[in-house]
Amino acid sequence: MNERALYKIGYGLYIVTSKKGDRINGQIANTVFQISSNPVTLAVSINKQNLTNEFIRESGVFTISVLGQDTPLSFVGQFGFKSGRDADKFAGVEYKLGAGGVPYVTQHTLAYMEAKVTQEVDAKTHTIFIGEMIGAEELRDGVAMTYDYYQQVKRGSVPATAPTYPAGKEKKSEQKMDLYACNVCSYIYDPKVGDRDANIAPGTVFADLPAGWVCPVCGAGKDMFSEG
Repeated sequence: MNERALYKIGYGLYIVTSKKGDRINGQIANTVFQISSNPVTLAVSINKQNLTNEFIRESGVFTISVLGQDTPLSFVGQFGFKSGRDADKFAGVEYKLGAGGVPYVTQHTLAYMEAKVTQEVDAKTHTIFIGEMIGAEELRDGVAMTYDYYQQVKRGSVPATAPTYPAGKEKKSEQKMDLYACNVCSYIYDPKVGDRDANIAPGTVFADLPAGWVCPVCGAGKDMFSEG
């Protein structure tokens, strides 16, 4: 069985948010889809280990912020590689509250949708939350970030709790000796690509990166990278 066939499934890149009392939290998710149109019903798949899962179950409401293709990796990393148990993910982030009191991100966001949970489906490691939409708005024009664009063009990495996290063996086989991997989030620095968000031109080898350069996803320093 070749699991690489799964790479052909289309995904987007979103921030799913919820609340628990006065606390708010959110995370990066790619498994978001519309189920029906009358009423408009949405579903998200959230890992049971994630704090957002706990918040959605507590409040019964979730919001989906659709990220634009121009979203910097550091912004994705803030919601994808930090835990709300240890850090305030919304620190310095622009957001507003929807009808259900759940935040939606306004930075780098094309549109948002808010839903009230009507059903939960146990999917072993994940919970699929199904909800009826109670609010939505377009925030700006732009092209939505796809999961493929995030990985192939932005060169973004994937946390281990993501439903599409690749097996370590497959990941290693794709690496070359001139690539460097972040030991914290597994982001791969490819000299052929550089780092457009940090104005690092394609063709810049890892050794020539500025001393202050950090991982564009999680913010780790150069000393936290290993040659692949």
